[in-house]
Amino acid sequence: MQPLLNALADELRRHLVLHADETPVAMLKPKHLRDGKTHKAYVWSYCTTSANPVKAVVFQFCETRSGENVREFLRLDTPGAWQGTLVTDGFSGYTATTMGVTSAQCMAHSRRKFNDLWANHRSEVGRKALRYYQVLFRIEREVEDRTADDRRRIRQRKSRRVLAVFHRWLLAQRQLVPPGSATMKAIDYSLKRWAQLTRFVDDGDVPISNNWVENQIRPIALGRSNWLFAGSLRAGKRAAAVMSLLHSARINGHEPYAYIRDVLERLPTHPSSRIDELLPHRWSASA
Repeated sequence: MQPLLNALADELRRHLVLHADETPVAMLKPKHLRDGKTHKAYVWSYCTTSANPVKAVVFQFCETRSGENVREFLRLDTPGAWQGTLVTDGFSGYTATTMGVTSAQCMAHSRRKFNDLWANHRSEVGRKALRYYQVLFRIEREVEDRTADDRRRIRQRKSRRVLAVFHRWLLAQRQLVPPGSATMKAIDYSLKRWAQLTRFVDDGDVPISNNWVENQIRPIALGRSNWLFAGSLRAGKRAAAVMSLLHSARINGHEPYAYIRDVLERLPTHPSSRIDELLPHRWSASA
């Protein structure tokens, strides 16, 4: 199964725009098997965008939340380093991927800061900011089924104008709010990341948010309540490998059990030079 997972990861690295995200998972510590103490490990998720016809996701189980895990997956320290645009949330660990990688950050995460202001404090700043996001995401719904060139052209004409007004408004509000306030923090979150948050305007292949990868990682977050923890680092890595193949099969419209059963039966005699034929987005059931 490992050659197939390697082929799936290689397929991901052929694409110029990828999502990345991470979620914590408890892992049983080897030195504490008897008392059941766990360590916070992480499952990292990498996937193609929703607009990409190649639907693929790879999960990696790692002991830490270090950005070095991303560098390793993208092979940034090798001659064949991945180069492209990585769509992420605002987690600082992704800054470890700066060399050769363009950062595009999630506008939905920016929006949540203002949504919290409105929901928790009935902040007028929060309410007015949400109106700008509403317009931006409405434009995205209009262009989601268009070609990348069309998306870029419409974003240049519509979204850029909205963003310009929004940015001026944020700068003005920043001068009016008290230092250290929740409103100031919400505004600063966006202003400090403005170039990354607005990357989607100039590239029709770049999505406005990281929601797609968050949807892919959700089954893991939900599953934690069932399987509670990984028994070891090795067990976590095996589980991530299996989930990568099963979930990639699911988002390609396959019945996961049918896919994995067929692939496991064919792998022992399948030529290694044609391993790509068994990837979920290329697979067809054997006769």
